[in-house]
Amino acid sequence: MNIVIAPDSYKGFATADQAATWLADGVAEVLPNATITTFGMADGGEGTAARFSGETITLPTTDAAGRLTEASYRYDRATKTAYIDIAAASGLPAVADKLDALSADTYGTGVLIADAQTHGAQRVVLGLGGSATTDGGMGILVALGAAPHDKRGYPLPKGGGPLDRLEHIDTANLNVAAAGMEFVLLADTTAPACGPNGSAEVFARQKGANDEQVTHLDTALTRLCDVAGVDPDAEFMGAAGATPVGLIWLSRLIYGTNDHVHLLPGAAVVAQELGLPDAIAQADLVITGEGRFDEQSGRGKVISQISQLVDAAGQNNSNNDDGTAPVLAIAAAEFSTQPGENVLSVQLAPGKDVGDQLRAAGAEIARKFQELSR
Repeated sequence: MNIVIAPDSYKGFATADQAATWLADGVAEVLPNATITTFGMADGGEGTAARFSGETITLPTTDAAGRLTEASYRYDRATKTAYIDIAAASGLPAVADKLDALSADTYGTGVLIADAQTHGAQRVVLGLGGSATTDGGMGILVALGAAPHDKRGYPLPKGGGPLDRLEHIDTANLNVAAAGMEFVLLADTTAPACGPNGSAEVFARQKGANDEQVTHLDTALTRLCDVAGVDPDAEFMGAAGATPVGLIWLSRLIYGTNDHVHLLPGAAVVAQELGLPDAIAQADLVITGEGRFDEQSGRGKVISQISQLVDAAGQNNSNNDDGTAPVLAIAAAEFSTQPGENVLSVQLAPGKDVGDQLRAAGAEIARKFQELSR
């Protein structure tokens, strides 16, 4: 019996690697003879950079509120590729005590990008999940020497809110070497930049915005898209507070095309890097999970990617002698919506250490799988 365990992190409680280990411990209690393979997954959010090889580089930078902090990224000298999580410097947990949706910016992430270029990087793989920002990536541009101005020629304050007054972006002091790197953007959502399903409407409230500020930010991002010449309705463009908008504009400025920016679903890229498609094709049971299972879970997140790989395994009929698909199971702390009919779901029991909760969830999934297999 082959079991694959590939959860996302349980934000603030367990990393993806910890969650996978604890779930595996619970499964092994019930199915001691099973072959269990664990993978810590990520979708572009926190922990994505750690899925790739390279040395860890740590340096001073700023968080989304502009306060001094330290953040790390991975650098692979052989491929001259830097792996950076936007959550490392501009993430939500670091500014939970000072949420300001209008002024939060990605400047600190831009500092990491500039530093990577000084180490020899020619390519940046940027994980676009878990940000506290809705600034269209303008903070990154500012860190690389660009300057947003209003129609009077005055520089705009930091954050996404002031972008509703954006007239042009000055590039006289642009760090061309850093700005001209190849960018691979790993999106954790399929949301567009603007509109009812856009970045502000879907994500800004969890970053501290009220309804009026959500409307303000949507207007600001619409203005940025207009100035940048970027389609506000394009899929994935709303990731990390619409960060792709700014970076696509930057690449077009330097090269005249979008060819040096690649916007991809983060979970799919990480799954390929870890070898998950082949592992799941041989599995009888696949377990994944995250802190909260909701409507967003099916839109570019880890669980949606694992579900697609399970479906593909069934269609290829390559995992079992009888050609059936692996069984999919989900462990989450909260289910605001229910997964599909053929999915085993287990909700974590509160009041225990998170490790004990995940072990218990793994054991319960194993028992449900036993009953299903009889």
